[in-house]
Amino acid sequence: MILIAESGSTKCDWVALNPDGTEHVRFSTMGFNPYFHSAPFIEEELGGNAVVRRIKNSVDYVYFYGAGASSESLKDIIKDGLQRIMPEAKINVDHDLVASAYSTYTGVPAITCILGTGSNSCYFDGESVSEEVPALAYVLGDEGSASFIGKRLVSDFLYKRLPAEMAEDFYLTYQLDKDEIITSVYNKPNANVYLASFSRFAGKHMENPYVKMIVREGFAKFADIHIACFENCREVPIHFVGSVGAIFHELLEDVLAERGMNMGQIMRKPVDGLIKYHVEYLKVLEVYQAQS
Repeated sequence: MILIAESGSTKCDWVALNPDGTEHVRFSTMGFNPYFHSAPFIEEELGGNAVVRRIKNSVDYVYFYGAGASSESLKDIIKDGLQRIMPEAKINVDHDLVASAYSTYTGVPAITCILGTGSNSCYFDGESVSEEVPALAYVLGDEGSASFIGKRLVSDFLYKRLPAEMAEDFYLTYQLDKDEIITSVYNKPNANVYLASFSRFAGKHMENPYVKMIVREGFAKFADIHIACFENCREVPIHFVGSVGAIFHELLEDVLAERGMNMGQIMRKPVDGLIKYHVEYLKVLEVYQAQS
């Protein structure tokens, strides 16, 4: 069995394929990011999942793509955690940016961007994935992402800068005060996911001019930093994966159009495209069958 996983910081989508390419099972877990999660933590979380317990002894290959898996040492954290659960499987770990490039590939070079919990961009020519500027995560970067939007909402709520009707709804929805927010951001793990969770509130009020303003500002910063850095940004399609780009696609299209950039696909969940790429381009089924 082949197990393919696409993990953001919030959620991980898994699909297990039978040797003939048919889908065996599909499930989701929390997202695993080696900046925040250790191998023992990954082992404990996956070990408690009923689907994983049922299929783990039948998995021969794992292709895991995750947020934060950007260096060999970080990839090794994920690989170690997965190997503890599936000791006989051959495990491949790579960055979620690679997954986004693979999942949106249509046979022509393109820029692919992530707009989910965090944000990032790359160029894929069909052979290699390359970056021009780094992703600086939620404290210094993640422009246009859910954590970026959530951070702005929370800070404006505390600064009493939200529109009155939104401020009232924010308080009624979350029942939070400054001390609770500060504790969650500075003293508890996964602050990026915590901040990103407030982006759902922006989605609820997506027609409010204030929300449109902060989302557009985030998208503009993202485009100017993470897309304009590529010399051919006005010549190739620009694809997006992640929930934020999908939800606010009209604002995203406007921001790109203003810059003369060409919108490509907007894919909320890239795992289906990732499966297609592995089967059609990486030929994983042929390799698997040849080695079985």
